[in-house]
Amino acid sequence: MGLFNFWKDSGKKVADQPTADTLNKEVADLGLDAKGLDITVEGDKVKIKGDAVSKEVREKVILAVGNVAGVAEVEDDSADHTVFHTVASGDTLSAIAKKTLGSANRYMEIFEANKPMLSDPDKIYPGQVLRIPKDAKS
Repeated sequence: MGLFNFWKDSGKKVADQPTADTLNKEVADLGLDAKGLDITVEGDKVKIKGDAVSKEVREKVILAVGNVAGVAEVEDDSADHTVFHTVASGDTLSAIAKKTLGSANRYMEIFEANKPMLSDPDKIYPGQVLRIPKDAKS
């Protein structure tokens, strides 16, 4: 089981208080296939259970719901060891790539791993959580 923390006051505003319905709509609007996953909300905590289409989709669903304003943490029943990075003030994808992947030139791998939540490599914000693709090619 994984527990992932997010900045509750940061992220996309989809409702005054996110519900399972609003989060499922956000996931669907992003074009992510959440078939097999059950998303529930208890206050500012989201729980994800079930079998995802793939590990990549599961990680993207975690990020899609976690990067919604009003969500403080996402509990995932998967035993996977997912690597995420929380954007700090002044971070760029290049700096994050250098820190996490060993080369600033690998920033596009992080960008691609976070589509469709990211639409531009220059549009990240403090508190946003990004997926780091450990299996990416050099």
